[in-house]
Amino acid sequence: MSKSSVLSTPLWRRALQRFTASESDLVAEEAQQDAVRHGGTPCGAIPSRTRACVCGTLRSVTLRPRGGVPALEAELFDGSGSVSLVWLGRRRIAGVEPGRRLRARGLIADDDGHRVIFNPGYDLLCPEGA
Repeated sequence: MSKSSVLSTPLWRRALQRFTASESDLVAEEAQQDAVRHGGTPCGAIPSRTRACVCGTLRSVTLRPRGGVPALEAELFDGSGSVSLVWLGRRRIAGVEPGRRLRARGLIADDDGHRVIFNPGYDLLCPEGA
């Protein structure tokens, strides 16, 4: 939901939508707000072949060799969608683990219909309440 549509929606309607929303919808909405607060662009709104900054929580981190080269792959979710982050030539990166929040920057590419950033620049974010 864009900021302009939020402002044009009456307060009572927004409260009713939040009251009737599922728990997963509320978690996704909070994740989107958190991503924007940390300077990220919603994953669902980024076109391929553009530079972007995304912010979210790592859902999974796996080692998947690509062309015989080790590659650490992580799925970053921000409530609006997800982006795969792939570090080529890496088997492990300290702090990059499932459940960790981070901000990543790079060129969004399309890999078999999935959004991916190869060798992203990244910042580990502090957990909420820490």
